[in-house]
Amino acid sequence: MSYEHELTVLNPATEEVVATVPAATAADVDAAVTRATKAQARWSALAPADRARLLRRFADVVDGHVEELARLEVREAGHLLGNARWEAGNVRDLLAYAAGGVERLNGRQIPVAGGLDVTILEPLGVVGVIAPWNFPLPIAAWGTAPALAAGNAVVLKPAETTPLTALRLAELALEAGLPEGLFQVLPGHGPVAGTALVEHPGVAKIVFTGSTRTGRDVMERCARQIKPVTLELGGKSPNIVFADADLRTAVDPFSFLDNSGQDCCARTRILVQESVYDEVRELLADALSAVVVGDPADEKTQMGPLISRQQLDRVRALVPEDAPGLRGSAPDGPGFWFAPTVLTDEAPDSEAAREEIFGPVAVLLPFTDEQDAIRLANDTPYGLSGSLWTRDIGRALRLSRAVKAGNLSVNSHSSVRYWTPFGGYKQSGLGRELGPDALTAFTETKNVFISTEGPAQ
Repeated sequence: MSYEHELTVLNPATEEVVATVPAATAADVDAAVTRATKAQARWSALAPADRARLLRRFADVVDGHVEELARLEVREAGHLLGNARWEAGNVRDLLAYAAGGVERLNGRQIPVAGGLDVTILEPLGVVGVIAPWNFPLPIAAWGTAPALAAGNAVVLKPAETTPLTALRLAELALEAGLPEGLFQVLPGHGPVAGTALVEHPGVAKIVFTGSTRTGRDVMERCARQIKPVTLELGGKSPNIVFADADLRTAVDPFSFLDNSGQDCCARTRILVQESVYDEVRELLADALSAVVVGDPADEKTQMGPLISRQQLDRVRALVPEDAPGLRGSAPDGPGFWFAPTVLTDEAPDSEAAREEIFGPVAVLLPFTDEQDAIRLANDTPYGLSGSLWTRDIGRALRLSRAVKAGNLSVNSHSSVRYWTPFGGYKQSGLGRELGPDALTAFTETKNVFISTEGPAQ
């Protein structure tokens, strides 16, 4: 397959061209890694306080451009304006949080006989970050901010459909005073620029967020060089609702409609105790009919379009129009629209019930008791996130231990906070991002023993 040398960015709500940008080649990647290697050597030699100060300045510059970044995200990704403002603010907050860890990236002193033993956390070098199109701004920062804070350089490849906010972020980094070459953004096609970045011998680690299928390929390529990799992949997260829960809060449709369902943490499997199944079904029917789908730049809109024609076709293929279920409405005409949907007659082992659809679609499944709920919750290749709703604290603790997922919320749909760890079980990924240990994921531990007994006689 041949690839064009430029990327065309479309507005998902109108299908109008927003911009065209050059597509990086393998040679471009090689040149970027060379620049990054030189910049990283200078960056890691700076005093920690100076690196922290520059990252805080970067956060301040982003703060001054939150509205600009948000509106750009609306145009290229179709995100709601309010959501996009939060995403730009998340980049700011994560940079500030990472800056606070620079001077606390400590090793250890380990008791040994005959000397002093210490560990030193050293930066890896050049880190390659491959960001997805569903949350272009924040997820780009998830890898970039801690990697920079730990003393590394970063080469970021954004998704083909959403390169604009990443390019602007790189400009703001230079405006903040970060050294040339330290943080570079290379838009390009995955099989060209992405593969070149993954396979480059000068790249010490890859951070990839995307589909499980592509993540498996990335991991295989990294394995050939014994190159560390962090993977944040697909999800099919359960929303487990017991009869004693606050049902109106528990079955909030935006737990799976946020970002038009293009969210690995979306609660797309609604598991409901049999005794309240009919009540929940009625609540969902009313809620879906009230969802306002339309122009993402309009403050009144509650759900926007899908990212692309390709994604729309994928969702349509997995969710036929005649599939039994509950549906809201969506605009006609230009744009990649799909109506909010809850499938009500799916078998637990069907493709729609077990595989990630990545659209505004959930399945409603009944369960009998705790063990049945656990069985259904774990009956998927994924294990990224999930919610559990009950007033019984003992039950909440039992199920929190039993459900195989990296991020669980009890009586909440929250999954992501930049100050707590994030990552998945099973085919949802490998490693953890965010939280207090994020910086150490971008370091090597060196052990140094200093003898106090003098040279041998």
